[in-house]
Amino acid sequence: MRDKKNSWFLIAQVVLILLLLTIYIGVRVYYIVIAPFTTFELLFSLMFFVAETFILFHSFFFFVDVLRENLRPIVPLQKSPDKDASVAILIPARHESKEIVETTLLTCKNIAYENKNVYLLDDSTIESYKREARELSEKLGVNLFTRSNNRGAKAGMINEVLKTLSEKYVAIFDADQNPMPVFLKTLVPFLEADERLAFVQTPQFYSNGDSSTVAMIAHNQQAIFYEYICLGKTINKAMFCCGTNVVFRRAALNDVGNFDESTVTEDIATSLKLHTKNWKSFFIHKAYTFGMAPEDLAAYFTQQNRWALGTSQLFRKLVRTFFTDIKSLQPEQWLEYFISTTYYFIGIAYFVLMAGPIMYIFLDINSYNIDSFIYSITFIPFFILSNSVFYGSMVKKKYKLSNMIKVQMLTALSMPVYLSASIVGVLNMSKKGFQVTPKGNSNNVPWKSLWPQLLLIFVVFITFTWGSVRLFLNDGVQSILAINVFWMGFQLILLSGLFHFNRK
Repeated sequence: MRDKKNSWFLIAQVVLILLLLTIYIGVRVYYIVIAPFTTFELLFSLMFFVAETFILFHSFFFFVDVLRENLRPIVPLQKSPDKDASVAILIPARHESKEIVETTLLTCKNIAYENKNVYLLDDSTIESYKREARELSEKLGVNLFTRSNNRGAKAGMINEVLKTLSEKYVAIFDADQNPMPVFLKTLVPFLEADERLAFVQTPQFYSNGDSSTVAMIAHNQQAIFYEYICLGKTINKAMFCCGTNVVFRRAALNDVGNFDESTVTEDIATSLKLHTKNWKSFFIHKAYTFGMAPEDLAAYFTQQNRWALGTSQLFRKLVRTFFTDIKSLQPEQWLEYFISTTYYFIGIAYFVLMAGPIMYIFLDINSYNIDSFIYSITFIPFFILSNSVFYGSMVKKKYKLSNMIKVQMLTALSMPVYLSASIVGVLNMSKKGFQVTPKGNSNNVPWKSLWPQLLLIFVVFITFTWGSVRLFLNDGVQSILAINVFWMGFQLILLSGLFHFNRK
């Protein structure tokens, strides 16, 4: 009964958040219409409003997912595997540590499922890594697959080996992911029960959180996605593959021409192809695999850049598909893919929102016009309650409040990465191939490599300082100035996390 009461209390909070959000957006529109803006201020205020609404849009659907987690459990069908339910376990690797690959191969061999074959897909170009791959495959008795070129990176490598396979299912693990023995016995029955189920995805659970602050917070950041967002995507029949810890039906992959090689995030791109052909997907909310998080800022930003670049590239394809074949997805699937492929545009939105206070504090250029009292009774309650529910929903899942605050800090520091990657992805300017996330060896990143973050901190600090001086001197409209100074101070606190994360 106590849990039920807590659930209804959370539901009431989320409903109130959504109501406050709707009221705030309405108030913002009203004040934009009546504001005495100059032409330039009007154009900039519209940009500011679009950026603000974009971020609130993504927040809205996160809270919807929190709400759905309390309302709609999913219990899929299962069926004991037939004799033909063979599984090919694929471990793509390129220039990976021998020790890391060996551990993964051993855990894959130890999966308690007789009808399986383990394949090491070595895509290395350096002879020492090639030699280690041969030694490991001979030592552990696994199949070694190589090729003469690196076309399509990870996706291309998997596609090449798929041409040679006869197994009914394909399990894929990154080189640093260690599955538990029950992995296949748990997942295969779902695929056996539904012939239209293309794949079953499980979470990535990072087990090296104690190696560095970055690794611990990266783990907590992933938890937001796997604890709530994936459930919403499953309900809306749009759960996408996350690249590892997944089992595919080989027939489904064959039906869509195997993995998409046109983006650096082949997992979500292939999922889109599958869903447009009416294949299903499912997410199991339980970790059956343990992996490695990036351990320093350089590795973390490399990972985030790849994800932001790939989803932005896919956004172009999504828009094209929408206008050429709108019936290929259901409305809720279009919505989920729009949310997924635009998430990293928060980098662009963040910098537009950052520009507003800077332009007002230094140049008195208005981008945000609203009565201070109305602001205090619309946005501030939403801001306080939404953060309370966000933190509360994660604490409920046994994540520390302090770590979730650090998640916000690490996300703020990633904004320059998201900005550049999303622009490059949308404009299709990238010439880089798939970038493997460095593993292990946590180090301090040279400060010169972090110049975008340092420049951002400097600009925010100068703006906050000058705004504070203007407040002290009673220079300008104090209520509006105070709001802008507050946001600069808030951002400065988040960005100060750079000095916390960039240490061994």
